[in-house]
Amino acid sequence: MTTIVIPMAGASHRFFEAGFTQPKYMLPLWGETVFSHAIGSFRRYFNSHRFCFIVRQQLSAIEFVQSEADRLGILTYDVVSLSHPTRGQADTALLGLRQSATAPEEPVTIFNIDTFRPGFRYPVLPDAHPDTCFLEAFLGGGDNCSFVEPIPGTDSVMRTAEKQRISDLCSTGLYHFSEHRQFAAAVDAEARLPSQALPEAYIAPVYNHLIKRGIDVRYVLIPSDEIVVCGTPDAYHELLGRVPPSPAVQRGLA
Repeated sequence: MTTIVIPMAGASHRFFEAGFTQPKYMLPLWGETVFSHAIGSFRRYFNSHRFCFIVRQQLSAIEFVQSEADRLGILTYDVVSLSHPTRGQADTALLGLRQSATAPEEPVTIFNIDTFRPGFRYPVLPDAHPDTCFLEAFLGGGDNCSFVEPIPGTDSVMRTAEKQRISDLCSTGLYHFSEHRQFAAAVDAEARLPSQALPEAYIAPVYNHLIKRGIDVRYVLIPSDEIVVCGTPDAYHELLGRVPPSPAVQRGLA
């Protein structure tokens, strides 16, 4: 069974500093919550995949997540509560997986709690191997995201970088690994031998260690209008004034 991991242990500093009194995933949006729109990205997998939600203990979020997961109809999920800050998203995801029911050989998908992918479907990767993994990307500007450098003329990844513009392929924040233990080994390798000097443990750079081992890493290019970002107070306020995706789009029917 694939586990979809949702790290939610960030401190939401920007939102609290902007005057909000709840973590961003609890905020109301379009008659639901930010949480429900982010997790609704995977609606078609609610009955077939395990979900692992990782929260901060001091934010008392367990009851909220359980209530929302039950309301959405998620069949199998773990809520992992962390009592201390982590080194970053990669560290958070790994700590959560180690406390979840995910077996070492099971696939893992990691996604942000402040990004929406209405109607998401797993891609079919041509000529994929059992250990093939992938990350999503879109064509974007700026340098404040994770980047993918492809092997020219292919969908194979040559390298990844964080906050370093090595191409115009920006990560959507959706990362897939063929096995829990594959991800764990890559995170440990990045901690020992960082591919970049970074202030925290990001997920995108860990793919570099898989590439060095000869593992097939792909990128999946999607249109930029298929993602909705809600990671800052300004982005949240902008979404409040927008029309939400239609139910058909959210369910992948349009």
